[in-house]
Amino acid sequence: MGGHVHAFLLDDGNGITLIDALYDTEPHRILDEIKAMGRQVSDLKNIIATHAHRSHIGGMAELKSQSNARVYAHEWEIGIVEGQRKATRCSIWPKPPLAAYYTQFGLALGFDGHKPCLVDQSLKEADHIGPLTIVATPGHTPGCLSFYWPEKKALFVGDVIVTWPYVEAGWPGLTMDMKQNVQSVGKLSDFGDVEIVGVGHGEPIAEGGIEVLKKLREQKV
Repeated sequence: MGGHVHAFLLDDGNGITLIDALYDTEPHRILDEIKAMGRQVSDLKNIIATHAHRSHIGGMAELKSQSNARVYAHEWEIGIVEGQRKATRCSIWPKPPLAAYYTQFGLALGFDGHKPCLVDQSLKEADHIGPLTIVATPGHTPGCLSFYWPEKKALFVGDVIVTWPYVEAGWPGLTMDMKQNVQSVGKLSDFGDVEIVGVGHGEPIAEGGIEVLKKLREQKV
């Protein structure tokens, strides 16, 4: 649902941090994965939004209710997460990739449809949550955040990069400022030891992530 969407459960030994919450308002997929990890929903301590598009915040409210986890987002995104305003609409005119047009169409018509969720704290550049350092990466939306886990040589970048249906620096049809988004990719490419890149749409890049980032920072817009 939402275009090969992924969320990420990170267990650093002190509890679980969840990055994004998929499309579904009923988060059975995430709950099943927590159980498969041998953990309980009460072990979920932090829920962080990369940005406030429905594909990434659908299950957030229910997960917060069941776990009592703290929810975090960039200040610009909080009003959308909490249901005070809708996500900024994109153009209804089809843009590549056409495989993702149904997602663009929904955002163009304002079909948010997530259950509003109270955000406990806003995040900004260089904040820390669990094992993660916060990196401001605007472009897809003004409040897009990425997350760096240095011990794992991993970056989690939301929709700044996608790997479905092919690898590129964001989907043009759903990105508010493509030039700024590519600049954010350049910023991420400065994390020279990165191997793993977790993306919002498509499979994670499991190795050699820094080389992919360096290539994509040259993408023409």
